[in-house]
Amino acid sequence: MDKRFGTVTIFSSVQWLFFIFANTVMVPISVGTVFGLPGETIAMMLRASLIFTGLATIFQGWKGHRYPLMEGHSGLLWGVILNLGLSASSLGMSFTEIGGGIATGVMLASGVTLILAAFNGISLLKSIFSPMVMSVYLFLLTFQLIFIFFKGMMKVGEQGTIDVPITLYSFALVIFVSLLKLKGNPLISNFSILIGLLAGWIGYDLLFAGEAVQATASGDVSFTLFPLGQPNLEIGIVAVAFFACLMNLSNTVASISSGDLLFKKESGKREYRGSIFITSVFTVIGCGFGLVPYTPFTSSIGFLQSTRVLMRTPFFIGGALLTVIGLVPHLGSWLAGMPVTVGNAVLFVAYLQLFGTAFNSLSGKVFNSDTIFRLAAPVLIGISLMNTPSAVFAEFPVLIQPFISNGLLMGVLISILLEKMVNWSAFEQLELKNN
Repeated sequence: MDKRFGTVTIFSSVQWLFFIFANTVMVPISVGTVFGLPGETIAMMLRASLIFTGLATIFQGWKGHRYPLMEGHSGLLWGVILNLGLSASSLGMSFTEIGGGIATGVMLASGVTLILAAFNGISLLKSIFSPMVMSVYLFLLTFQLIFIFFKGMMKVGEQGTIDVPITLYSFALVIFVSLLKLKGNPLISNFSILIGLLAGWIGYDLLFAGEAVQATASGDVSFTLFPLGQPNLEIGIVAVAFFACLMNLSNTVASISSGDLLFKKESGKREYRGSIFITSVFTVIGCGFGLVPYTPFTSSIGFLQSTRVLMRTPFFIGGALLTVIGLVPHLGSWLAGMPVTVGNAVLFVAYLQLFGTAFNSLSGKVFNSDTIFRLAAPVLIGISLMNTPSAVFAEFPVLIQPFISNGLLMGVLISILLEKMVNWSAFEQLELKNN
């Protein structure tokens, strides 16, 4: 752990706290809402999410991959779970039946990944998620996050129209944080995310005092084990959750690989095994509280590149503060009052850096008119699916819809198939002969 502790460490810790919180708070709330849970149960899920996310983050940096990379709820699994919940009526199932099937699939997948880590299955994992597959994943993750935060910057009313003043304020905040990042002195640049969040929050309250922000972390909680539903054997739901969780391993490989590039190190089997073990353990624990499965956040690389604060000490402190907030509900209630548009605007700037990570992952690789397909096909198909309404796939079997409508998942799957089925080196050698 870093020995230096001072003003930079304190502000960096608060910056990490805001970053982790902003990436966590909406996940349990949205899942609980879709599954029709009472407010007290959603409050319990939110508090559990804050506590376990903070602890998982600390354990990953300490005994897992050992990089300052946030451990949080998987965006891929979040989308799948929300999709299954919204499809309850189409499936002819109750929310508890779907939730119970998800719990079974998640726990089975966690057991498989634990076995994989215990019996040195890391080589198999790396062979599936090759460098090119990880590049595709990084590009698609960048686009997915940017789409999410761009839409989140714009406040849309009940009539489906944009609230112009608040939306313009969000874009002004993006410009403000970008200028801090690009033209400020190193100290200001490193804390541009924190300055943007705090200044944006204060400015929002001053300009839009009439806009009430709902605080969600109330003191009233209702503890329920498996709040989404008791584990069951709804085979279709179990299979969807199980497969999606296995695909979630791509996050681990991409995060550690990106961390290696940023910190100029090379992680071994020990780091991969430790990371998978911690992710699986916290996923199983979180499953009992109705939480979306955990994963290392590859997007943390963009945050690190933006802040240039690579120390682990503030990272650990930020995780610990998040756990404390989960234990003290009034603190969570205060942080939950942050305007959503402000958080999205600032994170939009932070995640622009992730595009550079994706680009650099190609390591200067040159493509010709044939080999470009190994990158362009999965990336562009994935982006196209991201921008296709889910309703378009209504004629497909309901259990296939969560996969076919997920651009990130389908792009990675296409990339895996292309890497395994096509001899790309033959096309490269042919190009060299022709030249």
